[in-house]
Amino acid sequence: MSKVSIRDLDLAGKRVLLRLDLNVPMEGSRVLDDTRIRAGIPTVKYALEQGASVVVCSHLGRPRGERNPEFDLTPVAVRLARSLRMNVRMAPDCIGDIPTQMSAELKPGEVMILQNLRFHEEEEENDDDFAAQLADMADVYVNDAFGAAHRAHASTYAVATMLPAAGGLLLDREIAALEPIRNGEAGKLGFICGGAKVSDKLGLLERLSEISDVIAIGGAMANTFLLARGLPTGASLLEQDMVEAANEITAIASDEDCNLMLPSDCVIAHGADEPPRAKPLIFGEEDLPEDWQILDVGPATVEAFTEAVKECDTVVWNGPLGLFEREAFSGGTRAMAEALAKMEDATTVICGGETAAAVAQFRLTSKMTHVSTGGGAALEYLQGLDLPGIAVLPDAETADIQDDDGDAP
Repeated sequence: MSKVSIRDLDLAGKRVLLRLDLNVPMEGSRVLDDTRIRAGIPTVKYALEQGASVVVCSHLGRPRGERNPEFDLTPVAVRLARSLRMNVRMAPDCIGDIPTQMSAELKPGEVMILQNLRFHEEEEENDDDFAAQLADMADVYVNDAFGAAHRAHASTYAVATMLPAAGGLLLDREIAALEPIRNGEAGKLGFICGGAKVSDKLGLLERLSEISDVIAIGGAMANTFLLARGLPTGASLLEQDMVEAANEITAIASDEDCNLMLPSDCVIAHGADEPPRAKPLIFGEEDLPEDWQILDVGPATVEAFTEAVKECDTVVWNGPLGLFEREAFSGGTRAMAEALAKMEDATTVICGGETAAAVAQFRLTSKMTHVSTGGGAALEYLQGLDLPGIAVLPDAETADIQDDDGDAP
């Protein structure tokens, strides 16, 4: 899939409406993780270097169409300005007379950021009038918000039909990294899957069972598969209504000669809040007390997973293998991250916010080939679904690029 890129546009003297994904974790007015902010910086700088001015728009949280100070983008704008090392103007709203006037006054090389798009319910409704007001503030539109590309919202879809449109540099990188996997062209493929719910990844697991050589399942979602195989799960988090689906995925993997692996050992505790009582357990050799929970995979499991994916050309990891936020239950996730970091001859792709956070916590981000900024978007893309925010962009092969006067032919 090749889409028109920002590199294909003549940006000199133009105002660029740039959709970024600045939906970062916050604690009050403090940005806890600026990964998504930094991910958008190259596109902003590229536009400025080409002689454009930039109007940034994004959502933050779920204010549900109401102005909520908790989701004010001002602290994010401050962090964006710090990352760019320049002043960034903050608009009081994302539509209306004042933002429109501010955008009209922007000079080449200047940046402004609109207030939270989701303060207006029309954003999530993909409202044309709302999108038209956004479009009035710019000459061209660039979508670099891969993490929001699976939503058909006004700022990711409708506005792209109203202006010459293109993908940003981050979107280009995401497509380049994920497209070969999506198409089954990534060589021998290993998929490490964790997290909580089978139901959240049912379609993805079905698809990857068809194209993967190895699927290694950990985290709470492994408990549903363990239950499906008749193994004791105690009071562990699982989805009873997904047992049959787990069996179906296992059958697909078997038919496709995909090695579907489950934990052979784990770390258990009476509860997540009682780490001092955590202890190892080997399935088949010890009984799991009915009121205890599986909260991490054990070392034998990580070793088996590592050996299985070692011969793969590409390894995709989505979802932590345990409750990594607690030190007592972080061992499996840490060991898996360290193992992937050593696979220098393989392409390693990290998908999902929690997995990216875990890799960052262990200071191994730079050791991975690609860390996707999209959670649900990356999973849907790998599943083979069309993402509205990408699909709406013109194809590079057939697109009519704007002429020197900025008018589409």
